[in-house]
Amino acid sequence: MRLLIAFCILGLSWLSVAESEQNKIVCYFGSWAIYRSGNGKIEISDLDPSLCTHMIYTFVGITEAGEVAVLDPWADLSDNWGRAGFQKFNALRERNPGMKTLVAIGGWNQGSDKYSRVAAKPALRAHFADNALEFVLKYGFDGLDFDWEYPNQRGGIPADVENFVLLLKELRVRFDEHRLILTAAVAATENSASLSYNIPSISKYLDFINIMTYDFHGSWDPVTGHNAPLYPATRETTATARGLNVNASVHYWLSQGAPAEKLVLGTALYGRTFTLSNSARNTPGSAASGPGPAGPYTGERGMLGYNEICEQQVKTTWTTDWDEQQQVPYAHNGNQWVSYDNVKSITEKANYAKAMGLGGAMVWSIETDDFRGICGNKYPLLNALNHVLR
Repeated sequence: MRLLIAFCILGLSWLSVAESEQNKIVCYFGSWAIYRSGNGKIEISDLDPSLCTHMIYTFVGITEAGEVAVLDPWADLSDNWGRAGFQKFNALRERNPGMKTLVAIGGWNQGSDKYSRVAAKPALRAHFADNALEFVLKYGFDGLDFDWEYPNQRGGIPADVENFVLLLKELRVRFDEHRLILTAAVAATENSASLSYNIPSISKYLDFINIMTYDFHGSWDPVTGHNAPLYPATRETTATARGLNVNASVHYWLSQGAPAEKLVLGTALYGRTFTLSNSARNTPGSAASGPGPAGPYTGERGMLGYNEICEQQVKTTWTTDWDEQQQVPYAHNGNQWVSYDNVKSITEKANYAKAMGLGGAMVWSIETDDFRGICGNKYPLLNALNHVLR
């Protein structure tokens, strides 16, 4: 009887570990959203931590001296009448005690140069690891997400590939002493990832890997294309074009030695917009003359948050279509065209992650979902992930 009970306990423990490895929902939060206006403005208290297993606050930076830099002290800290973003973010765990919080270092705007310089010198790597540990403990996070975009690119050097491994190794040693989480956000496609990562080695030191399977197409292209297609389309005939999708990216990372259970599939809670060259030609692959106008909340040409997209579809005459080959929607109105994800495509991606045995899914980013429920239920895309994965 005792043996049976012990076996059952061990079995339950194994199941709980398996669930934790394969049912992550990782929610990035763009902290600058507190500066948005109208229905796009969000407070940290508006976030729903029950929908996430991990939440990641973005971003902090790095200095030439190898120390973590707070990029927006007024928003992040409580000093000098600041808004105490770190403190409020970590307090979300009170509403979901099982949820973990991380802080992300890097991002697109930080580039690669400083990270390359710090990673190149053993003394700076060691100092950074000590400083990062001190920072995470000081502000009460459960870990660090490394978002260096990208080693050996954008001002980096070829030695970055192995220096990044050495930097992660330094962090791993320090973080293990305090049971802290270490993750990274990584380039998805073979064309980019093959330049930046020793995939087996970084996989060894990371708890999980957030693969940024979006931004495959955008207004930088001369024709319309999906932001985050699940599969290639028959119109894509070159090897490069057929690699610009979720399925190809996941298979590349797996083929290079990334454990499936450590890969967390990126999903986009925003769309990429185009201005059509001819409004009568509005299918994927149609000629485009540039980005669409900035949205009222995100304020960036060429992209719209899902909340902006769904509000436009409610108020104006948008035609929505579904690309059967690529398993994603797109919409057009006059000369405006947008590729994005909706509940149906997010559900397809969640089922894909589950079928592939991946560690779960992540969202970039939580504050561009319909968090107010203007178009229906609150957080429809995030809830779709939860419906499948949890």
